[in-house]
Amino acid sequence: MRKIQIITAPNGDEMVVLPRADYEELAAAAEDAEEDAADLAFYDARKTKLSDGGDHRLPREVSAAILRGDSLLKALRKWRDMTQQELSRDAGLRKGYISDLESGRRKGTEETLKQIAQALDVDENWLTA
Repeated sequence: MRKIQIITAPNGDEMVVLPRADYEELAAAAEDAEEDAADLAFYDARKTKLSDGGDHRLPREVSAAILRGDSLLKALRKWRDMTQQELSRDAGLRKGYISDLESGRRKGTEETLKQIAQALDVDENWLTA
């Protein structure tokens, strides 16, 4: 940092005068520190959630299928090695409805998604969250 100047205001407050480049450098450093603090808070919260058993991560195979373009429901069904017919039977829903949910033509209610999660034997948060 270059030389700074301190000025005393009539009310006794001390004010600092510094070159604009120094001010911008300080402002950028403060912004970086805030971002680092937010990252650390996120990390701490995530670590606590994991240690408390609140982890709802999808299996690697499901995530890979989603990245290839499958819907979450379709990826979960395939991961469980089920056909739409089997899933519809186990969930008590029509096969066409399952197809519509997988393609995104319809949105399921929370209750319906819970039924499907139960039929797939997966955490309901995967479908309802």
